[in-house]
Amino acid sequence: MQGLVIKSTGSWYSVKTEAGERYDCRIKGKFRIKGIQTTNPIAVGDRVDFELEPDLQTGIITRLHERKNYIIRKSINLSKQAQILAANLDQAFLIVTLASPRTSLGFIDRFLVTAEAYDIPAGLIFNKLDLFCDEGLEVLAEYRTIYENLGYICFDVSALKHTNIEPVKEALKNKTTLFSGHSGVGKSSLINAICPELQLRTTEISEWHDKGMHTTTFAEMFELPFGGHLIDTPGIRELGIIDIEPQELGHFFPEIRSRMNDCKFHNCRHINEPGCAVLKAVQNGEIEPSRYESYLSIYHNQDTRA
Repeated sequence: MQGLVIKSTGSWYSVKTEAGERYDCRIKGKFRIKGIQTTNPIAVGDRVDFELEPDLQTGIITRLHERKNYIIRKSINLSKQAQILAANLDQAFLIVTLASPRTSLGFIDRFLVTAEAYDIPAGLIFNKLDLFCDEGLEVLAEYRTIYENLGYICFDVSALKHTNIEPVKEALKNKTTLFSGHSGVGKSSLINAICPELQLRTTEISEWHDKGMHTTTFAEMFELPFGGHLIDTPGIRELGIIDIEPQELGHFFPEIRSRMNDCKFHNCRHINEPGCAVLKAVQNGEIEPSRYESYLSIYHNQDTRA
């Protein structure tokens, strides 16, 4: 039997067949010793083959179909290398908040670099518009300018007030989309605003440390009534870059990629080399300083997190 993995709880996976039947499945033991250096060899969005266990309504996953792409992050679990957030995506959106909790520019850039590296179109959804004062709106406008100028689609929304939800729904239509972000940015509330019938559980921000509580504890795919699928993932506090060599990094920053062929040396690191077109663009204000700082941070320490 074949199916689509629509939910992962760690040791069990919900698999949906084309006929709409759902089965709880486990992984065959040998899956874990095939050199797959991740905490989850199977991810939501994967296509798999499975066999039903005798006299049971549960299954054993026997084969993972080839993925077209996936989003991966360095795991804080030191026993494994990485965690795959989701697979076979048409696009990925990072839910961003400027406060309660704050999403740093470095975190945003690492997410976008990861999406670029795996050829996944990405965008930003700035939530909690209802909390913004005039000064906050100015910062929001600055953030949007940075990323829209690079070609990333951006939305300003309030999940709580249902502000600007329709443009987001239109962007999700007939596509498989990943929602990611820190705990507490309002992913579940936003999904409820987009698709009220799901009625996902939401949690208030902790007053003790202004960090979000982990409302979503596992990845899950939802079918959207207007077409497409949406994958909700647990909030992530850290996003470490993995499987990107330093010399490749510039390719995943659009503003560096477009200039690197103009550098004097073909192996330019864009750090302190003479005749570097990227450094010249930074000095001329053509590349945003925060983006170049993110490039340097990832280049020198791919484990940097914020």
